[in-house]
Amino acid sequence: MQLTIIQQKIHALRGEPVILDFDISELYQVDTKVLNQAVKRNLSRFPEDFMFQLTEVEWENLRSQFVTSSWGGRRYLPYAFTEHGVTMLASVLKSKIKRR
Repeated sequence: MQLTIIQQKIHALRGEPVILDFDISELYQVDTKVLNQAVKRNLSRFPEDFMFQLTEVEWENLRSQFVTSSWGGRRYLPYAFTEHGVTMLASVLKSKIKRR
């Protein structure tokens, strides 16, 4: 995977570089629902400095930065994962994609 693709998915929120749940699910080629279920089953492994759920204001501000969006409608606010959270996700997520 190209580094530029991953870099485009990194956002600065709450002073941290993060990747949103739907972007990580795209990278690992799993449904966002599957990713979030894996997190909920292992919630104790994801403290606040590993992940957090966006507020309405954060989500609206982030979406307003883009003229067009393929993010579509969501029933819930997305989760943001820090570098440590992404690393932990790799250990709990069952995906056919193997990371080096």
